[in-house]
Amino acid sequence: MSATVRPRTAERELSEAFTRVSVEAIGDVRVAVSGITHDSREVRPGDIYAALPGFTTHGADFVGQALAAGAAAIVTDGAGATRMGPASIPVLVAADPRQAAGLLAAWVYGDPADDLLTIGITGTNGKTTTSYLVDAGLRAAGHLTGVVGTIGTRLGDEVLASARTTPEATDLHATLAVMRERGITAVTMEVSSHALVLRRVEGIVFDVAGFTNLSRDHLDFHGSMEAYFEAKAELFTPLHARRGVVTIDDEWGQRLSDRAQVSTSSLATTGGLADWEVMSASRVGDGRSVIELRQPDGSLALIESMLPGQFNVANLTLAHALLRTAGVSADDSVTGLAAAGGIPGRMERVSGASDPVAVFVDYAHSPDAIDRVIATAREFTEGRVIVVVGAGGDRDREKRSHMGLAASAADVLVVTDDNPRSESAAAIRAEVLAGVPESASPTCRVIERGDRRDAIALALDDAAAGDCVLILGKGHETGQEVAGVIAHFDDREVAASLLSGRPAKGAAQ
Repeated sequence: MSATVRPRTAERELSEAFTRVSVEAIGDVRVAVSGITHDSREVRPGDIYAALPGFTTHGADFVGQALAAGAAAIVTDGAGATRMGPASIPVLVAADPRQAAGLLAAWVYGDPADDLLTIGITGTNGKTTTSYLVDAGLRAAGHLTGVVGTIGTRLGDEVLASARTTPEATDLHATLAVMRERGITAVTMEVSSHALVLRRVEGIVFDVAGFTNLSRDHLDFHGSMEAYFEAKAELFTPLHARRGVVTIDDEWGQRLSDRAQVSTSSLATTGGLADWEVMSASRVGDGRSVIELRQPDGSLALIESMLPGQFNVANLTLAHALLRTAGVSADDSVTGLAAAGGIPGRMERVSGASDPVAVFVDYAHSPDAIDRVIATAREFTEGRVIVVVGAGGDRDREKRSHMGLAASAADVLVVTDDNPRSESAAAIRAEVLAGVPESASPTCRVIERGDRRDAIALALDDAAAGDCVLILGKGHETGQEVAGVIAHFDDREVAASLLSGRPAKGAAQ
């Protein structure tokens, strides 16, 4: 289903918005408006068209299309106003048009976020899993829920496709307003660093904000780890959150906990003093993780889940802390967390539970995430860990060698293509392979295989009973982008098809 949804709205006079947003108005602003969009193809009569600057184009170049569709007003920056020239409808010129668009969207749709319990989660890894866990706890507490994130946008049980982790502000406020119309009472949202820098959550003050961790990623956009951190820290200011929970297992979390501008509690899962402390974590015979978490009042919460790995200990306990901070009872929280199923593309098992080879698909595409997933597989694998991984094109090039280094912790590493996009697939693979230390061999056998299906087939053919195959990087994704063309490709479907009728070496015949 389309990712664009619109609420029912009454017309409002544009001049009333000037109490919210600082702009220079050109033309008569005593016009009626009823919506807003940044996409000229989605303009409806009565809309404000947000002509925003992009990385390669400017929304002002599409004003003609917006006018033809019935736009009632335009918001843009100075450069956009110059590009578009005189207009027949009012133009609002803002120093920061993205901020203005977000504030206008909140206004025109009646501040929907204020009528919902909102929980926003940021960090490099774990956002998606933590958001789904929080959602499970909210459902256990009786809420009708929505989720906004990497996998898509869910309104109750309806799922909408998503082009990015956090939608543009114009779409986001419209979606929240539709959620309100449908009786949804609580929303969990992944808040990416891009979203914070590009003002996609402008006009939303989250009831509770959560921080998972920070490690190398997206430096093609941010330029440095310091700038990446500053983007994440923006969520923990009064403009964006009322309260927060910060995981302090890494130095960035410790820094954020110290400097957060809103009331914030700390969570430690690997030792250290914090408001929320993991006292013990173990796996029992049926595969359940059992976690004892000391809460701020000194009481212990017993959290159980079928999700494996130390990184899921962090996700589960952060979810519990966020739920409790949001007013959910401890009983409802642990009930919801125990009932939460697997998350699409996050350590998603493709093989059967009794199959001799365990095969998982995971979204891990940063060095830290790869390291964590391999460590988790080691916890339950008697044989070898075989990894299939590649790096995406047109993204942070410098992390590729770090990904290769992290993946060399496997026994067998198959370097393949991810989404090459406009880059040379062979050049990307070479940069990943450059990070694999010479000392890794013979500890790690390294194979290069460009075709991703062939790479997965090779890994499965090589696997013997007791081994674990990890297919990393794409997770829930259902397409592969090569030279501007996106072809259907789902790691889970490919692996399942290849596994069908193919016994592993060493398995009973």
